[in-house]
Amino acid sequence: MDTTFLIYLVCFGVGLLFTIVSGILGGVFGGHDAHGGVADTHAEGGFASNEMPGFSPLSPTTLATFVTAFGGLGMVFHTIPATSRPWFSAPLAALGAFLAAAVVVWLFSAIFMKTQASSESRVSTLVGLTAILNTSIPADGVGEIAYVQGGSRYTAPARSEGGRPIPNGSTVKITRIIGAEFFVEPV
Repeated sequence: MDTTFLIYLVCFGVGLLFTIVSGILGGVFGGHDAHGGVADTHAEGGFASNEMPGFSPLSPTTLATFVTAFGGLGMVFHTIPATSRPWFSAPLAALGAFLAAAVVVWLFSAIFMKTQASSESRVSTLVGLTAILNTSIPADGVGEIAYVQGGSRYTAPARSEGGRPIPNGSTVKITRIIGAEFFVEPV
């Protein structure tokens, strides 16, 4: 076994061993990383350049993917006669490893972007929405409305515009929001 093949073999082994040990110990020691799924899989999150949680290009998973792919592809390219010399096999293995790591970053980023979606209501989009009064609003008092946004039902404290009383069960329109209080008027 020549030195070049041995280097590729060590890279492949170290990367694969790191991945296996991280997978096993990640479930044992927990930590502050993202856990999810039925099998309680483990992946680390980081912060991308836009300061939103996501998957870092320099995460241990990405680096392990690069090292493992470099070693594995290096061994493959080293055994092919046309690319067996190190100055052919190493750049090809590095390029392939870079592409494999890029695919891992893209895949995990896409997964994290989908799972970062929130069902939390966006207050700025509520003005003009209709709601049902759960609790009547007394004159110059506070009641409670229920509204549906994005398929989720929410409740909020509400005051009537002009301080007029509105009976329970009335359909109202949200006219403005100040702090946590919604101002409504009968429809």
